[in-house]
This record gives sequence, C-alpha cells and structure tokens, in this order.
Amino acid sequence: MADRRLQVFHAVARQLSFTKAAEQLFMTQPAVTFQIKQLEEHLNTRLFERSHGRIALTPAGELVMSYAEKILALSEELETRVGELTGAISGPLLLGASTTVAEFYLPQILGEFKAQFPHVQTHMTVGNSETIVTKVAEHALDLGLIESPSTQPGVTTEVLCEDVLAMICSPQHRLASATKVTAAEVAAEPFVSREPGSGTREVADQYFQASRITPDAVNVVMELGSPEAIKGVVETGLGVSILSRATVSKELKLGTLLALPLDPPLVRALSVVTPDGRFRSRLLTTFIEFATTRMQAMAAAR
Repeated sequence: MADRRLQVFHAVARQLSFTKAAEQLFMTQPAVTFQIKQLEEHLNTRLFERSHGRIALTPAGELVMSYAEKILALSEELETRVGELTGAISGPLLLGASTTVAEFYLPQILGEFKAQFPHVQTHMTVGNSETIVTKVAEHALDLGLIESPSTQPGVTTEVLCEDVLAMICSPQHRLASATKVTAAEVAAEPFVSREPGSGTREVADQYFQASRITPDAVNVVMELGSPEAIKGVVETGLGVSILSRATVSKELKLGTLLALPLDPPLVRALSVVTPDGRFRSRLLTTFIEFATTRMQAMAAAR
C-alpha cells in the first residue's frame, strides 16, 4: 500500500546504489532512476548527491529516509494485521540462521512447522552469526537464529535454549580414552577452528581466554567455514576441534568421531534476534514460540 516511489527511495538509500536497489526490487536501473526523480520533483528537493560514481543522502534525503522507514513499517503492519483478522497464519517468513543451527536444528523444525502451517513460505539465509545479525539489524531478515547472544545495536536478543560444546577427535587420537579434557590440553593439540565471525569461534575463543590461554597459545592449524568441513578434517586425525555436540550426533553413532566433555564444561545459549522496535506479526511470534519449544526439546534429548 505504500507509495512505490518511497519504496524505491528506501531501497536506494539503504544500498547507496541504484544498481543494487534495482536488483533487490527486480527493476531496471532506468526505472529506479525515474522513480527517484519523480519523488525529488514531488518534494521539490534533491535527495541524493552524486559524485564520482557514488551517491550519498543529502540532508533532505536523511530526513525523508527517517520518515520512509516509519511509513513502510506501518504499511507492512497494517497489511499483516488485516490479514491476521481475515485468515489463517500465512505469508513469507524471512529467516536467517547461523551454520550450526541451520544444519543441525532447523531441517526438522522447518518441516514440522510447514506441516502445521502449510500457507507459510519460509526463505532461509545461512551465514555465520555476525552476518545474520547484521542482516536482521538492516531489516533484510525478519529474524535470525544464532549461536551466541548479540550485543550489536539495532536488534533484540532472546535466549532459546542451551547448547553443550565438546572437544571432538578421531577414535585413534591419543586423548580418545580420556574421560574429559581441559582447555590447556585442547590448546596444545593441532586445533581446527571455525572462521572469525562464527558464533562457535567466538565461544571457543572466550573459553580459552577464561582459562588464561592467549590466542597465540592455541595451536590453530586450520580455519574452516562449516562444521561439516571441520568434522571431515578431524576424522582424518589431523587435529581436534570444539563443536556443538548437536553437530556430531550422527558421527558418534557411527563411531567415526568422539566427543569428549570439557573441564570446565562449555555451555552456550542459542538465541533469536529480531529488529529493534519492529512490529511482530502473529506469524513471527508463532514461529519463535514453535522454534523455542522444539529446540529446547532437541537440546535436552542430545
């Protein structure tokens, strides 16, 4: 229901690029430029400064942007509230998830949610925790499920459930017979780490620091971008890693990996992040409640 010119302006202002806004809106660049020109003529002011192939908001553009966000949010809320009054839970759900949550929790949860609410269309973006939080703060996603609470401005964080981490190694590793391992023992081994920005990486770094082990003292031999890649390397006997026990349930049953308890234990919170101040639709509230219940049950079972 919102003015199309305002929607186009909002996209260009967020991207600071006519080309990227056109791609996002599935429009041609000349069409985007025309909409911006129409809005500038209507308001009788320039909204963007153009220089050396770059654009920036003018003071008038900054003001229009502040109102555009409010107007578009209210328009979306109006349509959602009317829809909730006239029908069942339905519509698109723009979901983001960190790698661990996406690969080892969400497949079952999304399947069950779709079976219960068949008219919901879920679109999932997968990335590390930092990437997902950024997209939620930018309102590019309705919510994100991440591996550690976020302190980034622009989002609200709520804890979903606890997740236990362990040291994983091959059954032939020299520590395989241990009943538990300390941070110092893990740090002394060739260590296969997640990449910077990963929630698992952040939690592992904090765990070592709490044990007075500096980053330089951890014998990192490799940094990889997914739990699956790390498990494959660790299975070869190259080194050890710290991962959620949820990521290795299949390998533990097959006997290809071991998960040794850490001493002291390492437990983190899996969290949901939503944009600050944004209206929560019945669909969003229902999904968060559903995911919380299922993730708590899955974590307890594991």
